[in-house]
Amino acid sequence: MTDAARWRQLAVVSLGALLALAPWFGAVAVAPNLVVAWSLGGLDLPVLTVAVQLGFVAGALLLALSGAADVIAAQRLFFLGAVVAAAANLGFVVAGDFLAALPYRFLTGFGLAAVYPVGMKLVVGWFRRDRGLAIGTLIGALTMGSASPYLFRALGTMAELDWRAVIAVSSLSALLGGVLVLFVGRDGPYDQRAAGFSLDAARQAFRSPAVRLANLGYLGHMWELYAMWTWIPVFLLASFSAAGADDPAAASFAAFAVVAVGGAGCIGAGLLADRFGRSATTIVAMAVSGTAAIATALAFGADPMLTTAVAVVWGVTVVADSAQFSAAVTELTPPGTAGSALTLQVAAGFTLTSLTILLVGLVNEAGGEAWQPAFMALALGPAVGIIAMWRLRRLPDAVRMANGRR
Repeated sequence: MTDAARWRQLAVVSLGALLALAPWFGAVAVAPNLVVAWSLGGLDLPVLTVAVQLGFVAGALLLALSGAADVIAAQRLFFLGAVVAAAANLGFVVAGDFLAALPYRFLTGFGLAAVYPVGMKLVVGWFRRDRGLAIGTLIGALTMGSASPYLFRALGTMAELDWRAVIAVSSLSALLGGVLVLFVGRDGPYDQRAAGFSLDAARQAFRSPAVRLANLGYLGHMWELYAMWTWIPVFLLASFSAAGADDPAAASFAAFAVVAVGGAGCIGAGLLADRFGRSATTIVAMAVSGTAAIATALAFGADPMLTTAVAVVWGVTVVADSAQFSAAVTELTPPGTAGSALTLQVAAGFTLTSLTILLVGLVNEAGGEAWQPAFMALALGPAVGIIAMWRLRRLPDAVRMANGRR
């Protein structure tokens, strides 16, 4: 295996993942249109995203319990997941109303469950050295892919295209990503057969205080992440309007920048974690992210350039540490239990995101669109995560992380 081959495969899988993740926030991207077309109100909009989150949890658990990743080639499984997500996303276009759209959003998340973890499996199979950078690069690509509907929405608004065109482009993007990985992706020399999910193995892993703290840190991170990604376009549109700059295209461009810039944060955090340790990197990222959440809330209605700049800092740091929690669990768990522990971690984390997405909507609605308390509440997650990772850093088991760098 040459160095060029592994970096080429990282580029292929990362680009495929970037393209394939486009349907995730499609409904949020066209939210202003849906409010009018489907007479959405209250918590209808966040529920459309929650359906994706729950579909992802169901898909991830099914993959783990069925052992499909060991029966179906990873490239084919990635492709199938992308096709399901693309088709369900198109179904959302023809649904016609809120209730009819929910199953399609659930299936979108279900399909994406075969893209995210399977893409991770493909990348890890090529890297032992520079694994932190490789995983950070993939998560960065997934982040940019999640942001892409906001870019499609901005361009569509400028071109005066129907909102359905934005959804259709997102589906096409997912299909192209699946085709790319199917025909160009390859298994790496370090690819290993995944152990099936075992509740006993998960329980064994969670007996370790270090594993429990790593997962608590992850939950603090997830408390904030997807709620921010879901609501930031709505927040920016309302903030720009309050500042006298009612420009939907500008707000969509800003939302894309805020979420997509997290890709750079993931790569940077991957490099820092390999050099300075996972606990230190996650503590710093969550400290800056939590502070930026409060600052962004306070910047509501300020000059759009200022609000966007503060939100960009939040966007860089809110996802920067994402890969490090999973890496920490793989390093801290007993042999043969990492797969089950990670499955449980993902299921718990994405279930929690469903609650916080709704929480922001409830707080905001109760306050008459008072965004300050809604976004400030998201800073609670990083606060808990910092405490957890600080306690983990002080445990003897922490030396097993990042080659002894804790």
